[in-house]
Amino acid sequence: MTPPRILIAGIGNIFLGDDAFGSEVARRLLERPRNEGVHVVDFGIRGFDLTYALLDNYDGVVLVDATPRGEPPGTLYVIEPDTSEASAPKNPDLLLETHGMDPVRVLRLARALGCQTHRILLVGCEPLTFGTDDDPAMGLSDPVRRAVEEALPLIDSLVAKLMNEPHETTTHSAEQTRF
Repeated sequence: MTPPRILIAGIGNIFLGDDAFGSEVARRLLERPRNEGVHVVDFGIRGFDLTYALLDNYDGVVLVDATPRGEPPGTLYVIEPDTSEASAPKNPDLLLETHGMDPVRVLRLARALGCQTHRILLVGCEPLTFGTDDDPAMGLSDPVRRAVEEALPLIDSLVAKLMNEPHETTTHSAEQTRF
């Protein structure tokens, strides 16, 4: 029996401070050994690349991204986004974004194109600061840098759960857990 296929997708812009959280987590995960079937990719801001990767119909996907939700910087979240067709915009042009990465748009576009991934989770981190296009910020803030260390075992535990879940296509409602 082949093992489940799991994608861990780092998302972020390394020139915008804490937005690089997902990219840094992916970089750290790539330095470690992984179970068979677990793929780690730093997608950066390449939304189309992530969309097409999702069309490979992984059994589970863990997106890793900076996620401002109003909590103290460095707070980690596990969110199960609602990717049902009902949440898709009526105008498909709203799904396309060629110069950035909006994970919700990527997920909606992937669903519209036929993605049947069993389960998608988002590991988010509350940022402290972002740079701007005019004033880039290199490097993570201290609380987000510490959160990278905390995210690694959290992602390991999520991958272990995904590897042991039955793999059938289902739609899940949005859930959030703070860590």
